[in-house]
Amino acid sequence: MEGVLKSWAVPKGPPEDPSQKRLAIMVEDHPLDYIDFEGEIPEGQYGAGKVIIWDRGEYTLLEGDDPVKEIEKGKLVFRLEGKRLKGDFALIRMKGDNWLFIKKKGEKR
Repeated sequence: MEGVLKSWAVPKGPPEDPSQKRLAIMVEDHPLDYIDFEGEIPEGQYGAGKVIIWDRGEYTLLEGDDPVKEIEKGKLVFRLEGKRLKGDFALIRMKGDNWLFIKKKGEKR
């Protein structure tokens, strides 16, 4: 989006079924050069800890026509077609950088 990687940290991992709701914390945008980065960010640095590539794939916006505007509104509804994660999902802003990450009904991972 807008030439950057929009990113959310999901401490407990993505939801696997619609009854699960996960905290997703929006983090800073990353340059596209970071798309293959894996490694350890040193303690004391922003984003400290282990960074892994958990999945790769594509998304399709399911509501609206501009994902940046949908994020600004506080609700992003999308379909993921990854190697591991597939289905329809939503990110809904709660407060500040905290979002609720949910899996829509009728989709399997």
